Amino acid sequence: MNASSNAGTALERILAARRAEVEHRKRVLPETALKYGAMAAEAVRDFASALSRDGLNVIAELKPASPSRGVIREPFDAPALAKALGDAGAAALSVLTEGEFFGGSLKNLRDSRKQVALPALRKDFIFDPWQVWEARANDADSFLLIVAALEDGQLRDLIALGREVNNRDLKTLTVRMETSFELVELIPEECVAVAESGLRTHADLAELRRAGFDAFLIGEHLMAAPDPAAALFHLLTPAK
Repeated sequence: MNASSNAGTALERILAARRAEVEHRKRVLPETALKYGAMAAEAVRDFASALSRDGLNVIAELKPASPSRGVIREPFDAPALAKALGDAGAAALSVLTEGEFFGGSLKNLRDSRKQVALPALRKDFIFDPWQVWEARANDADSFLLIVAALEDGQLRDLIALGREVNNRDLKTLTVRMETSFELVELIPEECVAVAESGLRTHADLAELRRAGFDAFLIGEHLMAAPDPAAALFHLLTPAK
């Protein structure tokens, strides 16, 4: 058996590390304390409504690094990026908060949300109700649930504020935009449909919009650009 097989899939490796970290953090910070923090948090902004407007609704993702690409953007100034992307027309923010593999933090979530009037999604590997309270205590307006990482019972127990469609194969971290087209018919009409990963042009967004998607989460394409705000503007603007 080769080394990569021993290590398991990318998702399994990340989840193992997150479980260990969350167990440690739960001992340090009890859920009761997080609930008090959640009550003192900023008022929730309407994430679903932000993604349901007419037009191309882009969730701009603040993502310092990834397991597949390594460091994407350095230095990484989350508040400045959030303001620039908000000014460029983002409908919402997605902020990576996992630190070991993606270089994110809850501080990035708090600080970036303060710079805009947009709702912010906490993007992390969430499997425990404690993490949901942690998200709200840090001003998250929504949070990501990865179905491939959860048992049916966990999905029922966690509060799902939104449904995501993801084009990334979390076993290999490969990306196929075609996955969105394959899955869009399975999304109930009453759900906000979000396409994620592998989106790089205005034409990509327009085609997926015609196929029935409400919004688009874009991270690496923006973070790797010399000027993320300009890259977002080009995504939102038809070619002349």
